[in-house]
Amino acid sequence: MNQYQSLLEELIEQERVLQFKKFNSQTALTIGLLLVDKAREGNKMIAIDITLHGHQLFHYALEGTTPDNSEWIKRKCRVVNRFHMSSYRMGIKLKNDNISIQDKYFVDPAEYAPHGGSFPIIIKEVGYVGTIAVSGLPQEEDHKMVVDTIREYLKDLES
Repeated sequence: MNQYQSLLEELIEQERVLQFKKFNSQTALTIGLLLVDKAREGNKMIAIDITLHGHQLFHYALEGTTPDNSEWIKRKCRVVNRFHMSSYRMGIKLKNDNISIQDKYFVDPAEYAPHGGSFPIIIKEVGYVGTIAVSGLPQEEDHKMVVDTIREYLKDLES
């Protein structure tokens, strides 16, 4: 097993487990505010975006971010929108295959960023419907922040 295979399996499992029964504007607001709180607590300068069916429901940029963070979000979300998997999973998959996104899928890397930070909104028995994205930290941390927040939100629903 190569260095990326176990990480790929973990990322696939996250997408299998972190699914919603429903997702609406209130869900986006709750998750968005959870992300803002986590960022403030950790003194993290991030931009956050939550989009459902192409409709931006939540966007917030903490002090210290720049418009570049929002551009990174757009590029990461394009990956999720096209491939229906986390942008981090796509990046690891490409590293595992030792090929660039441009060479494999004929897309412009200036438009598509296979880097951690955008996670698919998946509704059980429906499928992919949108994205939750963060930009401003190293890609593994961007991804972890989104995944941990979704996990926390879903756990609170079960309580």
